[in-house]
Amino acid sequence: MPATGPLSLHVPEPGVRPGGTPDFSNVTIPRAGAVPRPEVDVNPQDIRDMAFSIIRVLNRKGEAVGPWAGTLSSEELLEGMRHMMTLRTLDARMVLAQRQGKTSFYMQHLGEEAISCAFRKALKPGDMNFPTYRQAGLLVADDYPLVEMMCQIFSNSRDPLKGRQMPIMYAVKDKGFFTISGNLATQYPQAVGWAMASAISHDDKIAAAWIGDGSTAESDFHAGLVFASTYKAPVILNVVNNQWAISTFQGIARGGAGTFAARGLGFGLPSLRVDGNDYLAVHAVAKWAAERARRNLGPTLIEYVTYRVGAHSTSDDPSAYRPKDESDAWPLGDPIVRLRNHLITLGVWSEERHKQMEAEILDGVIAAQKEAESYGTLHAGGKPSMRDIFEDVYAEIPPHLRRQRQQAGV
Repeated sequence: MPATGPLSLHVPEPGVRPGGTPDFSNVTIPRAGAVPRPEVDVNPQDIRDMAFSIIRVLNRKGEAVGPWAGTLSSEELLEGMRHMMTLRTLDARMVLAQRQGKTSFYMQHLGEEAISCAFRKALKPGDMNFPTYRQAGLLVADDYPLVEMMCQIFSNSRDPLKGRQMPIMYAVKDKGFFTISGNLATQYPQAVGWAMASAISHDDKIAAAWIGDGSTAESDFHAGLVFASTYKAPVILNVVNNQWAISTFQGIARGGAGTFAARGLGFGLPSLRVDGNDYLAVHAVAKWAAERARRNLGPTLIEYVTYRVGAHSTSDDPSAYRPKDESDAWPLGDPIVRLRNHLITLGVWSEERHKQMEAEILDGVIAAQKEAESYGTLHAGGKPSMRDIFEDVYAEIPPHLRRQRQQAGV
């Protein structure tokens, strides 16, 4: 037998560090339209290879090609453009507000707008999302008022959550948006459990779980897959692979699996990868998975391949762990630019109309911000009432809390 040396561990390293040249040569990108669209009732074993490819609809000419194209009309695409531009403008204004001390914290979606905005249009009223902090597009695409979102961010007197949640951790039951948890990966077992309850009660609503690439290393992710696959819960299991967790690259969580979608294969799940910067592809895949869930064919695992252009949050400095120009080298481009080019190719859009929409959206977001700030910000104006601390927790307030409330005079 050969001699053995001391044991050692393998620690994955990103391909480049700050100061180096960005390199995405390891990202294999099939041409648009090349990945087939299977029947909704396909046997997961027959599409195992889809966990290693990337479904794309928009080609470099701005054309929609292939079997996944055609799920949206021109009017719906124009609406999607407005939603993505609104989310990006909201982000820019709220990051500035945080820098001005009007809120303590914010997380933007720069480069990832297509994922949540397009996904929402594939769902029906009553379906429930269990999101992380980078799916605010689910609310924007469902016409939730920006003023309400901003009041929650500012934790002011009109905060719908009464100051009980961190900024950007929204909760809107009637929009199918379950309250965001800062303890990531909890979304998976929660969504699967909700979907199982819907099936047990013979309802027709499905659920969607959301997780980032880094959080797939949490045990909750795998627990969710066990229950989803065993009971064929009507749930869509989403993994947003934006290449970076808060400061570690996606290889740390992915390990030797090759792709995040491949993790679903061991559970017998249909597992797909989609171009997360392609609005049309995201919608088509989400619609396919939603139909599968509604037809009692079980869950689908979807990996969205995208890139986090901005910082992880306003508390993060990405220049400490990746090259400043890495986002410029990302080969799948900008989702808004790609949809704009497609609409121009269709003849229903132009550069001039795009600029007009940018101005209109900015005016609307600024107006909403002014109204929200009139109800207070982090350091000025109205705040939630102290009595809100004691309400909506117990059906009957216990004696010790009643005494504390009396001592507080509320």
